[in-house]
Amino acid sequence: MSGKGSSHARRSAGRRPHVAGSRPVAATAASSGHPARPVRAPVTDASPDGPEPPGDRHRLEDAFERVLAATPKLVIVPVVILLLAGVGAFVYDADVLVESIREVIRHPVPVGNKIGLFLLIVDLALIGATLIIAAIGLYELFISRVDTGGHRRLPAWLEVRDLNDLKARVIAMIVLVAAVSFVEVVVDLGSGLEILEVGGGIALVIGALTLFVRFGSQGSGGSNH
Repeated sequence: MSGKGSSHARRSAGRRPHVAGSRPVAATAASSGHPARPVRAPVTDASPDGPEPPGDRHRLEDAFERVLAATPKLVIVPVVILLLAGVGAFVYDADVLVESIREVIRHPVPVGNKIGLFLLIVDLALIGATLIIAAIGLYELFISRVDTGGHRRLPAWLEVRDLNDLKARVIAMIVLVAAVSFVEVVVDLGSGLEILEVGGGIALVIGALTLFVRFGSQGSGGSNH
């Protein structure tokens, strides 16, 4: 009996314990009748020859939009140019004034020719003012409001809120310049027909500009006052 018991114990010890529900992989695949499928590695979108990843495209768009957002600051270049041109017009105006005074002192007569000199002074002053107004308008539209210490330093009539305000002020100055130029030409011209032709042409230009300001502002929604 002791010999049979010891041999039975050795056979039991040589067997592997069986866990319920566990089957070898090969046996499971063989019993199901289907070959074991290999595990595939996950596929990513970022491949060397594939499309550009969405993250890179968004970064590129963001960089381009930053450049576009900074381009209005380039308007500072024409603003400086207009300011310098306006200052140059005022300097030239002062020089013409000095020369006109000298001319009047040397040759006081005839008076008609001297009136044209002083009309030229008015014309140059208006041109310089027009250039300054255009510079201020572009600066306020594209760069920043002209404020000093949180207070507006510009008169109310010079405030520019949109392009309609800017073109209205510039065209108004152009009309003044055209009117003064017409008077200057009238002083020099002697023929009534020539005066009529010049006056008619200037009147057409002024009328066209007035209609443009009147109906152009309505077509674009008007000014934002």
